[in-house]
Amino acid sequence: MTHVQTDSSSTAGTPAAALTISPDPAPPSDPAPAPRPTPRPLPDTTERLLVMGIVNRTPDSFFDQGVSYDLPAAVAAGIAAAADGADIIDVGGVRFAPGDPLPVDQELDRVVPVVEALRAQLPEVLLSVDTFHAEVAAAAISAGADIINDTTGLSDPRMVDVVAQGGASVILCHSLARPREPYRFPQYEDVVEEVREYLAARIERALEAGITKDRIVIDPGPDLNKTTEQTLELMRGWRAYTSLGLPTLAALSRKDVIGETLGLPPEERLEGSLAAAAWAMNRGARILRVHDVRATVRMCRMFEVLAGWREPAGPFVHNV
Repeated sequence: MTHVQTDSSSTAGTPAAALTISPDPAPPSDPAPAPRPTPRPLPDTTERLLVMGIVNRTPDSFFDQGVSYDLPAAVAAGIAAAADGADIIDVGGVRFAPGDPLPVDQELDRVVPVVEALRAQLPEVLLSVDTFHAEVAAAAISAGADIINDTTGLSDPRMVDVVAQGGASVILCHSLARPREPYRFPQYEDVVEEVREYLAARIERALEAGITKDRIVIDPGPDLNKTTEQTLELMRGWRAYTSLGLPTLAALSRKDVIGETLGLPPEERLEGSLAAAAWAMNRGARILRVHDVRATVRMCRMFEVLAGWREPAGPFVHNV
Protein backbone atom coordinates (compact mmCIF):
# COMPACT_ATOMS: atom_id res chain seq x y z
CA MET A 1 0.00 0.00 0.00
CA THR A 2 1.18 3.55 -0.79
CA HIS A 3 0.65 6.46 1.55
CA VAL A 4 -0.85 9.76 0.27
CA GLN A 5 0.03 12.95 2.09
CA THR A 6 -1.55 16.42 1.57
CA ASP A 7 -0.76 19.83 2.96
CA SER A 8 -3.62 20.35 5.48
CA SER A 9 -2.72 24.03 5.98
CA SER A 10 -4.47 25.20 2.76
CA THR A 11 -7.59 27.38 3.10
CA ALA A 12 -10.65 27.91 0.93
CA GLY A 13 -9.80 29.55 -2.38
CA THR A 14 -6.15 28.66 -2.03
CA PRO A 15 -4.89 25.77 -4.15
CA ALA A 16 -3.97 22.77 -2.16
CA ALA A 17 -0.38 21.71 -2.10
CA ALA A 18 0.70 18.93 -4.47
CA LEU A 19 0.09 15.39 -3.40
CA THR A 20 3.11 13.49 -2.10
CA ILE A 21 3.06 9.76 -2.68
CA SER A 22 5.52 7.70 -0.65
CA PRO A 23 5.97 4.00 -1.29
CA ASP A 24 5.68 1.44 1.46
CA PRO A 25 9.00 0.85 3.20
CA ALA A 26 10.84 -2.18 1.87
CA PRO A 27 10.30 -5.28 3.98
CA PRO A 28 13.31 -6.21 6.09
CA SER A 29 15.58 -8.61 4.27
CA ASP A 30 16.48 -11.95 5.78
CA PRO A 31 19.84 -11.90 7.55
CA ALA A 32 22.68 -13.38 5.54
CA PRO A 33 23.52 -16.92 6.61
CA ALA A 34 26.55 -17.24 8.84
CA PRO A 35 29.63 -18.32 6.91
CA ARG A 36 30.61 -21.95 7.23
CA PRO A 37 33.55 -22.39 9.62
CA THR A 38 36.80 -23.02 7.81
CA PRO A 39 38.93 -25.97 8.96
CA ARG A 40 42.08 -24.74 10.62
CA PRO A 41 45.50 -26.23 9.81
CA LEU A 42 47.46 -28.51 12.08
CA PRO A 43 50.23 -26.81 14.07
CA ASP A 44 53.85 -27.59 13.24
CA THR A 45 54.85 -30.52 15.44
CA THR A 46 58.56 -30.50 14.62
CA GLU A 47 59.31 -29.29 18.13
CA ARG A 48 55.93 -29.46 19.77
CA LEU A 49 53.66 -32.11 21.26
CA LEU A 50 49.89 -31.94 20.92
CA VAL A 51 47.41 -33.40 23.40
CA MET A 52 44.06 -34.57 22.09
CA GLY A 53 41.36 -34.85 24.74
CA ILE A 54 38.69 -37.52 24.28
CA VAL A 55 34.99 -36.68 24.46
CA ASN A 56 32.87 -39.79 23.98
CA ARG A 57 29.22 -39.08 23.35
CA THR A 58 28.40 -42.76 23.67
CA PRO A 59 26.57 -44.68 26.38
CA ASP A 60 29.06 -47.57 26.34
CA SER A 61 32.60 -46.17 26.33
CA PHE A 62 35.02 -48.71 27.80
CA PHE A 63 36.42 -46.17 30.28
CA ASP A 64 33.94 -43.41 31.11
CA GLN A 65 30.83 -45.59 30.70
CA GLY A 66 28.68 -42.83 29.24
CA VAL A 67 29.53 -40.01 31.66
CA SER A 68 29.61 -37.50 28.77
CA TYR A 69 26.73 -38.99 26.78
CA ASP A 70 24.25 -36.15 27.36
CA LEU A 71 24.83 -33.05 25.25
CA PRO A 72 25.52 -30.62 28.14
CA ALA A 73 27.92 -33.15 29.69
CA ALA A 74 29.75 -33.65 26.40
CA VAL A 75 30.19 -29.91 25.88
CA ALA A 76 31.31 -29.49 29.47
CA ALA A 77 33.83 -32.31 29.03
CA GLY A 78 35.30 -30.57 26.00
CA ILE A 79 35.55 -27.26 27.81
CA ALA A 80 37.20 -28.97 30.80
CA ALA A 81 39.73 -30.68 28.53
CA ALA A 82 40.60 -27.34 26.96
CA ALA A 83 41.01 -25.78 30.40
CA ASP A 84 43.41 -28.60 31.28
CA GLY A 85 45.53 -27.75 28.25
CA ALA A 86 44.21 -29.88 25.39
CA ASP A 87 45.24 -28.66 21.94
CA ILE A 88 42.61 -30.80 20.19
CA ILE A 89 39.22 -32.16 21.29
CA ASP A 90 38.22 -35.46 19.67
CA VAL A 91 34.44 -35.99 19.65
CA GLY A 92 33.07 -39.46 18.96
CA GLY A 93 29.53 -40.79 18.70
CA VAL A 94 30.26 -44.48 18.09
CA ARG A 95 32.81 -46.66 19.87
CA PHE A 96 35.27 -48.73 17.84
CA ALA A 97 34.47 -52.04 19.55
CA PRO A 98 32.20 -54.59 17.81
CA GLY A 99 28.48 -54.01 18.18
CA ASP A 100 25.27 -53.16 16.41
CA PRO A 101 25.65 -50.43 13.79
CA LEU A 102 24.38 -46.99 14.75
CA PRO A 103 22.24 -45.27 12.09
CA VAL A 104 23.99 -42.29 10.54
CA ASP A 105 21.25 -39.87 11.58
CA GLN A 106 21.72 -40.86 15.22
CA GLU A 107 25.48 -40.42 14.98
CA LEU A 108 24.91 -36.97 13.47
CA ASP A 109 22.59 -36.07 16.36
CA ARG A 110 25.27 -37.07 18.83
CA VAL A 111 28.26 -35.39 17.21
CA VAL A 112 27.24 -32.24 15.30
CA PRO A 113 25.71 -30.27 18.23
CA VAL A 114 28.86 -30.86 20.29
CA VAL A 115 31.09 -29.61 17.46
CA GLU A 116 28.92 -26.52 16.96
CA ALA A 117 28.98 -25.67 20.65
CA LEU A 118 32.71 -26.23 21.09
CA ARG A 119 33.63 -24.29 17.95
CA ALA A 120 31.69 -21.33 19.34
CA GLN A 121 33.11 -21.57 22.85
CA LEU A 122 36.68 -22.73 22.16
CA PRO A 123 37.87 -20.74 19.14
CA GLU A 124 41.55 -21.53 19.81
CA VAL A 125 41.17 -25.32 20.17
CA LEU A 126 41.16 -27.66 17.18
CA LEU A 127 38.19 -30.00 16.87
CA SER A 128 38.36 -33.57 15.64
CA VAL A 129 35.51 -35.99 14.95
CA ASP A 130 36.01 -39.73 15.28
CA THR A 131 33.88 -41.28 12.53
CA PHE A 132 34.07 -43.72 9.65
CA HIS A 133 30.97 -42.39 7.85
CA ALA A 134 31.52 -39.89 5.05
CA GLU A 135 28.11 -38.29 5.70
CA VAL A 136 29.05 -37.63 9.33
CA ALA A 137 32.43 -36.28 8.30
CA ALA A 138 30.85 -33.84 5.83
CA ALA A 139 28.36 -32.55 8.40
CA ALA A 140 31.05 -32.30 11.07
CA ILE A 141 33.31 -30.23 8.82
CA SER A 142 30.41 -27.91 8.01
CA ALA A 143 29.72 -27.56 11.74
CA GLY A 144 33.31 -26.58 12.53
CA ALA A 145 35.46 -29.73 12.73
CA ASP A 146 39.08 -29.33 11.66
CA ILE A 147 40.09 -33.00 11.64
CA ILE A 148 38.42 -36.29 10.74
CA ASN A 149 39.74 -39.20 12.79
CA ASP A 150 38.89 -42.35 10.83
CA THR A 151 39.84 -45.37 12.93
CA THR A 152 38.79 -47.76 10.16
CA GLY A 153 41.45 -46.73 7.65
CA LEU A 154 39.12 -45.18 5.03
CA SER A 155 36.64 -48.06 5.02
CA ASP A 156 34.14 -45.68 3.41
CA PRO A 157 35.57 -45.02 -0.09
CA ARG A 158 33.94 -41.58 -0.15
CA MET A 159 35.80 -40.39 2.94
CA VAL A 160 38.95 -39.08 1.24
CA ASP A 161 36.94 -36.97 -1.19
CA VAL A 162 34.80 -35.52 1.59
CA VAL A 163 37.86 -34.55 3.61
CA ALA A 164 39.69 -33.16 0.58
CA GLN A 165 36.74 -31.08 -0.59
CA GLY A 166 36.04 -29.83 2.92
CA GLY A 167 39.64 -28.73 3.47
CA ALA A 168 39.97 -30.68 6.72
CA SER A 169 42.85 -32.75 8.06
CA VAL A 170 42.61 -36.52 8.39
CA ILE A 171 43.98 -39.13 10.77
CA LEU A 172 44.70 -42.38 8.95
CA CYS A 173 44.53 -45.31 11.34
CA HIS A 174 45.45 -48.97 10.91
CA SER A 175 42.70 -51.49 11.54
CA LEU A 176 41.53 -54.55 9.60
CA ALA A 177 37.94 -55.34 10.55
CA ARG A 178 34.86 -53.92 8.91
CA PRO A 179 33.33 -51.21 11.15
CA ARG A 180 31.73 -52.60 14.32
CA GLU A 181 32.57 -56.20 13.34
CA PRO A 182 34.71 -58.53 15.47
CA TYR A 183 38.17 -59.62 14.33
CA ARG A 184 39.17 -62.59 16.41
CA PHE A 185 42.67 -64.03 16.48
CA PRO A 186 44.46 -61.49 14.24
CA GLN A 187 47.47 -62.89 12.44
CA TYR A 188 50.55 -61.01 11.26
CA GLU A 189 53.83 -62.31 9.96
CA ASP A 190 55.54 -58.99 10.78
CA VAL A 191 53.11 -56.64 12.51
CA VAL A 192 55.44 -53.64 12.38
CA GLU A 193 56.09 -53.88 8.66
CA GLU A 194 52.52 -54.83 7.71
CA VAL A 195 51.09 -51.85 9.59
CA ARG A 196 53.66 -49.58 7.95
CA GLU A 197 52.75 -50.80 4.47
CA TYR A 198 49.04 -50.33 5.23
CA LEU A 199 49.59 -46.75 6.39
CA ALA A 200 51.81 -45.96 3.40
CA ALA A 201 49.03 -47.13 1.06
CA ARG A 202 46.44 -45.00 2.88
CA ILE A 203 48.73 -41.97 2.68
CA GLU A 204 48.98 -42.45 -1.08
CA ARG A 205 45.18 -42.62 -1.38
CA ALA A 206 44.80 -39.41 0.60
CA LEU A 207 47.38 -37.57 -1.47
CA GLU A 208 45.81 -38.74 -4.73
CA ALA A 209 42.43 -37.42 -3.52
CA GLY A 210 43.93 -33.97 -2.97
CA ILE A 211 44.55 -33.96 0.79
CA THR A 212 47.83 -32.13 1.21
CA LYS A 213 50.65 -33.70 3.17
CA ASP A 214 50.48 -31.05 5.89
CA ARG A 215 46.93 -32.20 6.70
CA ILE A 216 47.67 -35.91 7.19
CA VAL A 217 48.35 -37.67 10.51
CA ILE A 218 48.98 -41.40 10.90
CA ASP A 219 47.97 -43.71 13.74
CA PRO A 220 49.37 -47.26 13.89
CA GLY A 221 46.28 -48.30 15.83
CA PRO A 222 47.52 -49.92 19.06
CA ASP A 223 45.05 -52.61 20.22
CA LEU A 224 42.85 -52.21 17.12
CA ASN A 225 42.54 -55.72 15.66
CA LYS A 226 45.75 -56.63 17.44
CA THR A 227 46.52 -58.76 20.47
CA THR A 228 48.45 -57.28 23.38
CA GLU A 229 51.62 -59.08 22.27
CA GLN A 230 51.21 -57.69 18.76
CA THR A 231 50.65 -54.17 20.09
CA LEU A 232 53.75 -54.41 22.26
CA GLU A 233 55.74 -55.44 19.19
CA LEU A 234 54.22 -52.53 17.28
CA MET A 235 55.27 -50.16 20.08
CA ARG A 236 58.84 -51.44 20.02
CA GLY A 237 58.98 -50.68 16.29
CA TRP A 238 57.34 -47.24 16.49
CA ARG A 239 60.14 -45.52 14.56
CA ALA A 240 59.00 -47.39 11.45
CA TYR A 241 55.90 -45.16 11.42
CA THR A 242 57.58 -41.85 12.16
CA SER A 243 59.97 -42.63 9.29
CA LEU A 244 57.02 -42.06 6.93
CA GLY A 245 57.58 -38.35 7.53
CA LEU A 246 54.17 -37.38 8.90
CA PRO A 247 52.95 -36.52 12.41
CA THR A 248 52.19 -39.74 14.28
CA LEU A 249 49.38 -40.07 16.80
CA ALA A 250 49.66 -42.41 19.79
CA ALA A 251 46.25 -43.58 21.02
CA LEU A 252 47.20 -45.64 24.06
CA SER A 253 45.20 -44.14 26.89
CA ARG A 254 43.96 -46.80 29.35
CA LYS A 255 43.77 -49.42 26.59
CA ASP A 256 43.89 -53.18 27.06
CA VAL A 257 47.56 -53.29 26.12
CA ILE A 258 48.17 -51.31 29.31
CA GLY A 259 45.73 -53.34 31.38
CA GLU A 260 46.93 -56.76 30.24
CA THR A 261 50.59 -55.78 30.56
CA LEU A 262 50.14 -54.57 34.14
CA GLY A 263 47.14 -56.69 35.15
CA LEU A 264 45.02 -53.63 35.93
CA PRO A 265 41.44 -52.47 35.22
CA PRO A 266 40.82 -49.31 33.15
CA GLU A 267 40.50 -47.01 36.17
CA GLU A 268 44.03 -47.96 37.35
CA ARG A 269 45.89 -47.56 34.05
CA LEU A 270 46.99 -43.91 34.18
CA GLU A 271 50.65 -44.47 35.04
CA GLY A 272 51.01 -47.23 32.47
CA SER A 273 49.35 -45.02 29.87
CA LEU A 274 51.79 -42.18 30.58
CA ALA A 275 54.77 -44.54 30.36
CA ALA A 276 53.60 -45.94 27.03
CA ALA A 277 52.97 -42.43 25.71
CA ALA A 278 56.44 -41.31 26.77
CA TRP A 279 57.93 -44.33 24.98
CA ALA A 280 56.11 -43.38 21.78
CA MET A 281 57.03 -39.69 22.13
CA ASN A 282 60.70 -40.59 22.44
CA ARG A 283 60.34 -42.46 19.14
CA GLY A 284 58.70 -39.61 17.30
CA ALA A 285 55.01 -39.57 18.26
CA ARG A 286 53.78 -35.98 18.31
CA ILE A 287 50.05 -36.23 19.13
CA LEU A 288 48.65 -38.09 22.14
CA ARG A 289 44.97 -39.04 22.27
CA VAL A 290 44.09 -39.31 25.96
CA HIS A 291 41.45 -39.39 28.66
CA ASP A 292 43.67 -37.73 31.29
CA VAL A 293 44.50 -34.37 29.75
CA ARG A 294 46.06 -32.51 32.69
CA ALA A 295 48.55 -35.24 33.60
CA THR A 296 49.47 -35.78 29.97
CA VAL A 297 49.97 -32.06 29.29
CA ARG A 298 52.34 -31.81 32.25
CA MET A 299 54.31 -34.80 31.01
CA CYS A 300 54.51 -33.25 27.54
CA ARG A 301 55.69 -29.89 28.86
CA MET A 302 58.48 -31.64 30.78
CA PHE A 303 59.45 -33.62 27.68
CA GLU A 304 59.55 -30.44 25.60
CA VAL A 305 61.84 -28.71 28.11
CA LEU A 306 64.17 -31.72 28.22
CA ALA A 307 64.23 -31.75 24.41
CA GLY A 308 65.14 -28.05 24.33
CA TRP A 309 61.89 -27.05 22.63
CA ARG A 310 60.47 -24.99 25.52
CA GLU A 311 61.82 -22.82 28.31
CA PRO A 312 61.14 -23.87 31.91
CA ALA A 313 58.16 -22.15 33.51
CA GLY A 314 60.09 -21.10 36.64
CA PRO A 315 60.50 -19.25 38.89
CA PHE A 316 64.07 -20.39 39.60
CA VAL A 317 64.74 -20.48 43.36
CA HIS A 318 66.55 -23.79 43.85
CA ASN A 319 70.18 -23.16 44.85
CA VAL A 320 69.96 -19.59 43.59
